[in-house]
Amino acid sequence: MAAGGAMAMEIERKFLVAELPQEAAGWRWTPVRQGYLALEEGVEVRLRVKGGRCFETVKTGSGLVRGELEVELEAAQLEALWPATEGRRLEKERAEVPWGGVVLEVDRYAGVHAGLLVAEVELPTVEAAAAFVPPPWFGAEVTGDARYANRRLAVDGWPGGAR
Repeated sequence: MAAGGAMAMEIERKFLVAELPQEAAGWRWTPVRQGYLALEEGVEVRLRVKGGRCFETVKTGSGLVRGELEVELEAAQLEALWPATEGRRLEKERAEVPWGGVVLEVDRYAGVHAGLLVAEVELPTVEAAAAFVPPPWFGAEVTGDARYANRRLAVDGWPGGAR
């Protein structure tokens, strides 16, 4: 993830999780709320509050490899911009779990998305992404499946409509 400055490349795979493993009871879950300022084809501008820190992120592209530029904001800056995200928001909790030399980001969604569990893993190269073997509790891979993109969830609700 790039912080300030130039756009960096993000290489990330995403999976559904049908049921969390038993050890998830001991994971530290951090509340996350995010909203989208702009959603254009191939570009999104997101606001996020995570663990008391505020960020504005620009992402380009879709699928496995995307561009990403993240800038930390003051809380007052985020709150001034937040009303512009009306109708394009979501809430979740995130656990960051070390596993096999990488960090799994496990999201447990709330609100209209309650019950949705998704895990993401960011990898250093496309080759590492191809070689990644997910833990047995991961379900179907949804990398590049637009229905599970956070931007789409924030606008459309539950993937594919009603549960």
